[in-house]
Amino acid sequence: MNAPIIDPLQGDFPEVIEEYLEYTSSMKCISFNRRGTLLAAGCNDGSCVIWDFGTRGIAKVLGDDECSSPITSICWSRYGHQILVSSVDKSLTLWDVLSGKKITRIVLQQTPLQARLHPRSSTPSLCLVCPISCAPMVVDLNTGNTTLLKIHVSETCNGPNPSSHSKCSDGITSFTSSAACFNKCGNLVYVGNSKGEILIIDYKDGEVCAMVPISGGSVVKSILFSRNGQYLLINSNDRTIRIYENILPLKDEVRALNELGENFSDLNGVEKFKAVGSKCLTLLREIQDTINRVQWKAPCFSGDSEWVVGGSASKGEHKIHIWDRAGHLVKILEGPKEALIDLAWHPVYPLVLSVSLNGIVYIWAKDYTESWSAFAPDFIELEENEEYIEREDEFDLIPETEKVKGSDVNEDEDVDILTFEKDTTFSDSDMSQDELYFLPASPTQDVPEKQETCSKSPSKMVDCNNTGPSPSEEAGPNGNVMNHASTPLQDDAGGRMKRKRKPSEKVLELQAEKVNKPSKSTKSAKSKGKSSVDQDWHCRREYADQHLRLWKSRWWSEHHFYEVRHVNQLEYRFLVNLQVKECCDIKWNLT
Repeated sequence: MNAPIIDPLQGDFPEVIEEYLEYTSSMKCISFNRRGTLLAAGCNDGSCVIWDFGTRGIAKVLGDDECSSPITSICWSRYGHQILVSSVDKSLTLWDVLSGKKITRIVLQQTPLQARLHPRSSTPSLCLVCPISCAPMVVDLNTGNTTLLKIHVSETCNGPNPSSHSKCSDGITSFTSSAACFNKCGNLVYVGNSKGEILIIDYKDGEVCAMVPISGGSVVKSILFSRNGQYLLINSNDRTIRIYENILPLKDEVRALNELGENFSDLNGVEKFKAVGSKCLTLLREIQDTINRVQWKAPCFSGDSEWVVGGSASKGEHKIHIWDRAGHLVKILEGPKEALIDLAWHPVYPLVLSVSLNGIVYIWAKDYTESWSAFAPDFIELEENEEYIEREDEFDLIPETEKVKGSDVNEDEDVDILTFEKDTTFSDSDMSQDELYFLPASPTQDVPEKQETCSKSPSKMVDCNNTGPSPSEEAGPNGNVMNHASTPLQDDAGGRMKRKRKPSEKVLELQAEKVNKPSKSTKSAKSKGKSSVDQDWHCRREYADQHLRLWKSRWWSEHHFYEVRHVNQLEYRFLVNLQVKECCDIKWNLT
């Protein structure tokens, strides 16, 4: 698609299903690499399939016999060389993408619902895990050590202290649903707990730096940052999606938090954390469906953070809602009658991928309306046909009314073909020569076509190289000739409709002339009075074969492909009682 002919006022959000991806095993979750060139999908059989998103081909399949449980989440490393996979069997597996080998595998005490690698580590060693019933934890993939994060601030104590109403096997407080994510630089962890609070934690020392209460105090189901780290998206159990703006500086957030803590040194406990939190996050918008009261599933930002997308969590519905950052609903995409379980927005292009409950990935793309007037400044789109009056000098080599403008391009100037233009979507810090962009997709084998068997007759043998559909004319059960050449469409072996070709006018004229001119063999046969039936049958057969040879050379000279139907002796005896024209017509079939 040429960029100049795209109307910029249409909006960069998807509208229709362009195609879908399907694998032998049901896909449960998806994730793009940072460039959007590769798509990783976690399957129900524990394997991870990597698609080359440009060609929609399978580039790599990661999996072994040890990993056979369904995958709950999947995450790429910073430069795309490793993939972290969490499974239902309480395991974390780190794969090497190029070699397809397993780097490490760690088994936890709880089933991880989500696992995210450190965003700034080129060689991943730390990951953030959100178990199903325990507090989020930071896991060292090299040593296997886990560090639980505090998800509650006591109102009576001066510092953070977990309550003792519910505990895991290791004695740490558990909440029914806890979501966590790294910030853009990876030096802070934002945790959403079941009490409707957002805690900002320095995971290195495990201390809570700030707290932001959510209105309503509902359970936080998911939390994630936009690509530029400026906005935070919160999906709560009260059917509301909230967009927060990050006020802290993106490069030195820890130092800014320490300065804010010193400014509010006169406060203690929860009041201090709330005061610091008010200087960290600001609520921008609250998005909800006030009529249907829909629960949202897998909300996320677009690549440029201008749009917010969320899927309906209702069973049997595949609806995707798209809002702008101001909270206005701009589009509702309705897919097949399948539940939606995961969503992902392409990092660069206006594409949305949705995963259905049946394990199929649907690709939603924009329905472009091309602006053809952008090709030339004098191009005018007409609503109705108008009579065009050409100028007198319109087709002259040198028009008199218009002067040919010279090219402004300096032909002597050297053209730089080596400088690589930077993508404005990514910052300078995101560029790396070691980043994995593409993987060679393995070609798929074509399905072998079914070859038709060559039939033989007592009189002649069918040429095996001339294979094709059935003849166009056949003898009916009553001995009448059935003509099927009048139908323009015919079913082939694959069930598709195939259009037949009609003979040209010259062929029909030649056919009529040959019919009107009887051959010498026919005249001699008539003069003799048809002494015997066998002699008459032999003459008519010789005449028909002569016409067949003539027509065959005529058809091949016009670059058409035809098939001669060789009939047996019984069919020739049947043709004795017919006219010569009918005898010739029945022996040809146009393929």
